[in-house]
Amino acid sequence: MRKAFKYRLYPNKEQERSLFWTLARCRELYNAALAERKEAYRMTGKSIRYYEQKRDLPEIKNVLREAYQNIHSQVLQDVLLRLERAFQAFFRRVKAGEKPGYPRFQGRNRYNSFTYPQGGYRLKDGRVTLSKIGSIKIKLHRAIEGTIKTCSIKYESGQWYAVFSCDCEANAPLPVSEEEVGIDLGLLHFAALSDGTFIDNPRYYRKAEKTLERRQQVLSRKKRGSHRREKARRLVAKAHRNIRNQRRDFLHKQAKRLVERYQTIVFEDLQTEHLVKRPKAKQDENGKYLPNGASAKAGLNTSLLDAGWGMFVEMVSFKAACAGREMLKVNPYKTSQVCSSCLQECPHKELDERTHICIHCGVVLDRDTNAAINILRLGRSQRGATRVEAPCL
Repeated sequence: MRKAFKYRLYPNKEQERSLFWTLARCRELYNAALAERKEAYRMTGKSIRYYEQKRDLPEIKNVLREAYQNIHSQVLQDVLLRLERAFQAFFRRVKAGEKPGYPRFQGRNRYNSFTYPQGGYRLKDGRVTLSKIGSIKIKLHRAIEGTIKTCSIKYESGQWYAVFSCDCEANAPLPVSEEEVGIDLGLLHFAALSDGTFIDNPRYYRKAEKTLERRQQVLSRKKRGSHRREKARRLVAKAHRNIRNQRRDFLHKQAKRLVERYQTIVFEDLQTEHLVKRPKAKQDENGKYLPNGASAKAGLNTSLLDAGWGMFVEMVSFKAACAGREMLKVNPYKTSQVCSSCLQECPHKELDERTHICIHCGVVLDRDTNAAINILRLGRSQRGATRVEAPCL
């Protein structure tokens, strides 16, 4: 099993200059290698591959760009490998009929990491020693498991991190639980469980909106290229970093609680990228644009992205696999309309209708709880098990 362990770095000013310099040279090499590939294909119709560019690295270091001699050789090789993987992903998307997304040149704010793939780093006594850079203080807030395979140095919102990718032995599975749960993800509540309980939605972005708005207004008034604008930009980035960290912490903790308690966890197979699409423009017969609810949809999209449903499901999936639990996804079609008690379809509910009242059997349930029970029933039927009974509320 491959796991990544991320730790905060505390470089001094000289070390930070070396880190930024190395990052800039790696970005420069990436863009030069991409330009070489594009130009070769334009001139000859042939593609240059990773091993051809890797073979030219010693000559580039000795003749064309002597500054590269101050960077560990495997770091430069990994830059070319990163470009190769970008092209492989591009051709895979072309073959699959997806939107291709040709590899692009990396700007100063887009290329934010470099990697030591095999050697060139050493971790000892609360410091990580990087080849050609030096010994940097590191905050080891938890123990590293397994064998370290790669070390990536990453810059995020004014902070430096070391990410160690490790080969670990599989953890012993948790004791088998008799409990199963269906989960309906929402916005009023972050999640409704089939046992009648709810997980509250923390809405971290919404709570920080005023702070973000104020800092972004200050940023917009600063002169481009000035030191004060850079300082204002860092404050905006810091606010976004705090929101991201709060959200990830919340999602990790909730995923851990679910995995520790339930043997089987069933989700709707939601396609979040489809849910947050902009509404199409509407025109009348004269070509005049009509109201299409774009403003309201923009607010809904913000709340959907703030909830982080996709990240949560991914975390539960990973933790469940490590713990020997089972996670299923079912088709969400009409899970809110079908009654979980009599399995009869009820009239369509608007978003502001929060209570499920069955016109056939008279059962009264919270709308999201009813959907969660249907999700668990579908998950069990997917395995060939029995139907789910409604909880006594």
